[in-house]
Amino acid sequence: MPATITPNKTEPERKRRLEDHDNGSGRRPPTDKRTGGGGDGDNWNERSRGHRGPYERLHRYRMGIFFALASDLMFFVAIVSTFFVNQSTGHFDAYNHYVNEWLPTAIPPILWLNTAILLLSSVTMEIARRNMFRETDVMDEWLGLGKPITRRALPWLSATIVLGMLFLAGQWVAWRQLAIQQIFFRTNQSSHFFYLITGTHALHLFLGIGALLAAFTGLYVSRQLETRQILVDGAAWYWHAMGILWLFLFGLLAFFQ
Repeated sequence: MPATITPNKTEPERKRRLEDHDNGSGRRPPTDKRTGGGGDGDNWNERSRGHRGPYERLHRYRMGIFFALASDLMFFVAIVSTFFVNQSTGHFDAYNHYVNEWLPTAIPPILWLNTAILLLSSVTMEIARRNMFRETDVMDEWLGLGKPITRRALPWLSATIVLGMLFLAGQWVAWRQLAIQQIFFRTNQSSHFFYLITGTHALHLFLGIGALLAAFTGLYVSRQLETRQILVDGAAWYWHAMGILWLFLFGLLAFFQ
């Protein structure tokens, strides 16, 4: 009986896998060229067998951060509203003269440097975040060729942490400069709001540094690429929000007292 020769499908199969970005395990790598990059779609499109893919995880964590930031925003809106109310409120003295006891607090010059530092830290944080979603590095790591993503993102994340600590140190210097001028929390209404606004923002930024440190640790500890991406991405969005919030608060203290 003549032998039956089965056609060799190795080449077509290999070509299909290359086109579909399949390494033979049945799973797609964490990248998808259709999504455009920047972390808003790369490696987040897998929904095989009805399970939630990484995109759903990223979206869920982002929504949690945004809702938390929305509650913080309402808190700061309340502080700013009270700021303007107290600024325009006065009383009549014994001679029926209207007296406004609001005395503007001159902001320490170091706050300008602090603002530049925080803006620079936002730039370094965004570079770190985008490096977590570089398609070529994601593919290399998915194929087991080391951790190129960690190598690229780590220096920028480290720079962000250092700049954030410099900002907090600068805020402490600003408070010390006001104390030398005998301007304290209870000196007048303006200084009261200055310390309240800068102190509350510093507390939120301190929490942001904690998130950055968690992302830094995750780059070393976590073996799951998507977990590391989520940690850095979430810390980045929180950090950017604190930077935008500070620009608003700084403008308020510098130009609207």
